[in-house]
Amino acid sequence: MDRLEFFKDIESAVGRKEMLRVEQAVEFAERAHRNTKRLTGEDYVEHPLRSALTLAEWKLDADAIVACILHDTLEEKPQEYDSEIKEKFGKEVYFLVEGVTKLGKLEYQGRERYAESLRKLFIAMSSDVRVILIKLADRLDNVKTLHVFDKTKRTRIARETLEIYAPIANRLGMGEVRGQLEDLAFPVAMEREYNELRKMVKESFEDQQKYVKKIIPQIKKALEDAHVTVVNIHGRAKRFYSLFKKLREYNNDITRIHDLVAVRIIVPDIPSCYTALGVIHGRWTPLKGRIKDYIAQPKPNGYKSLHTDIFCLDKKIVEVQIRDPQMHEAAEFGIAAHWNYVESGKPAKGSTVTRRLEWISELAKWQKSVADNDVYIKGLKVDIFKNRIFVFTPKGDVIDLPENSTPVDFAYEIHSDLGNHMTAARINEKMSRLSTTLQNGDMVEVISDKKRKGPSHDWLAFVKTHRAQEAIATWLYKNS
Repeated sequence: MDRLEFFKDIESAVGRKEMLRVEQAVEFAERAHRNTKRLTGEDYVEHPLRSALTLAEWKLDADAIVACILHDTLEEKPQEYDSEIKEKFGKEVYFLVEGVTKLGKLEYQGRERYAESLRKLFIAMSSDVRVILIKLADRLDNVKTLHVFDKTKRTRIARETLEIYAPIANRLGMGEVRGQLEDLAFPVAMEREYNELRKMVKESFEDQQKYVKKIIPQIKKALEDAHVTVVNIHGRAKRFYSLFKKLREYNNDITRIHDLVAVRIIVPDIPSCYTALGVIHGRWTPLKGRIKDYIAQPKPNGYKSLHTDIFCLDKKIVEVQIRDPQMHEAAEFGIAAHWNYVESGKPAKGSTVTRRLEWISELAKWQKSVADNDVYIKGLKVDIFKNRIFVFTPKGDVIDLPENSTPVDFAYEIHSDLGNHMTAARINEKMSRLSTTLQNGDMVEVISDKKRKGPSHDWLAFVKTHRAQEAIATWLYKNS
């Protein structure tokens, strides 16, 4: 790697005044990894430097970038480098380096070690989310060279990436990062399924890509004729792993998927987003029920955009996404795009970062109370590694729940007292069973009665979230 270019790229992210520390970190890492090669044959130090460039692209702070450069040094000479890192780079950087080093020793084989590793992972995240951001950058670089490992090891690493790191990136709102991890890991972790999918969709993909290229100039002209400035407009192919998961829901019926390739439109500001949506709907008929306003009501992970499906040229259905540059950056890099550090290096209290990481703190508290590893892993699979849905209160507040959640899960997500005294629910203004599976975008109203003695034992058979299960079980135990 050209060091001059590396320092230029890092300086653009952290500023000139931090560059002395960065240069010292690179010198330290080069000394620590001297004569150490990766299986690819390159000098080992190139790996942490590439990972640091990724963090710079995500606009993380100098402490995180310095820690990333140093993140593998403690494995070389832990006792010698331990005190030297503290002395030269400070406690904040040392804390991050040590945190990433511990995660590097995680084991995902065997149920006991798997559960313990996940506990360590979420404790580290709750202490400082930059630990997992450095680990994501590290994993992103490592997964690009899986071919150097034997089949057993590369398959294991790829599965870890799909099952653990990609879902965490998703919960942090890092859509582009999640997509890259999935793109790189899917062909290795599930080689047969990947090849079958490529074969199945090859013709459809090619046809839709040609079609989108054909309609983009028409959409752009319609917007420009209406005096809407278009910062950027392009076609976005659906990522293969996302497509694979969606096809499983639709019994492999490719005709039911309308967004193999979507049109993404970037305009200067929020008013322009709504103007552009109006222009597009004025020209092409929107598909009923497929208009989603994530600007007025963002997803809990911070995602904002306008989505609509339209009957475009030749009456073919096309998904259109409209956002401004700030929304686009947030959609790509999630929590990292909102990074707002005070001088101590911690997120400012009440900042966007802090608010969007509350679920990590709650998870860290919950896992302390769960001793059974099977229960713990099952809870994580629902709350972290499962797809999420977004449902609304009557006041328009967004509640983030795992897929297949029920009105009872919804009630307990708001407050345990509301769940304990729940008697009925309205979904989209219609009375519904408490066991009804909620869908994305549902509006849920909880009907409660203070005279109700408490939750029913039968609810445990259908609730999905650990919060609901724990609250119901606790009440039943105390009142048995």
